[in-house]
Amino acid sequence: MTIDYSKHPDGLVPAIVQDAKTRTVLMLGYMNADAVAKTQETKQVTFFSRSKNRLWTKGEESGHFLTLVEMAVDCDKDTLLIQATPNGPTCHKGDDTCWGKENTASYGFLSALETIIADRKNNPTDKSYVASLFAKGINKIAQKVGEEAVETVIEAKDNDEGLFLNESADLLFHLLILLQAKGFSLQDVVNVLEKRQ
Repeated sequence: MTIDYSKHPDGLVPAIVQDAKTRTVLMLGYMNADAVAKTQETKQVTFFSRSKNRLWTKGEESGHFLTLVEMAVDCDKDTLLIQATPNGPTCHKGDDTCWGKENTASYGFLSALETIIADRKNNPTDKSYVASLFAKGINKIAQKVGEEAVETVIEAKDNDEGLFLNESADLLFHLLILLQAKGFSLQDVVNVLEKRQ
């Protein structure tokens, strides 16, 4: 990994720290060559503190270390992306991130869909298909998952990609509803898969 410290007058390159698991951006710090070397040697993310004018290992006072998983330099070779595992909150104010955001996993659109499903469950309306499934109970929801699973298998054996993808989407959608009905989320399933890895 070649880093071009000369692009910055003070020899400090920005280092963006991201949770290796959740992909949440935790903080921004600055590193010189010594900070990079110490981070790689100790596996504890170390910055050059401009206010202290010295190397500073994140967590040296709080105990909330950032354990290095991976370090990469950008295409211009003047900015670092650090994947790390946080041991507690990252921000000195006690927040998960320096932007006041919770450090939770997000699966993009699927997480947004889960939020909508939860809202339909907790705030049902007569026009909502999801709310109607929750009103019919767990047996109906489980039955729909079974039906969609069978339809997905049938379409997998044919050559119509559009039908197969639509049935797969129906299956995933109804599985998310079933998870909510049982009090679980997609994250709970991911946790099981991670343990199996």
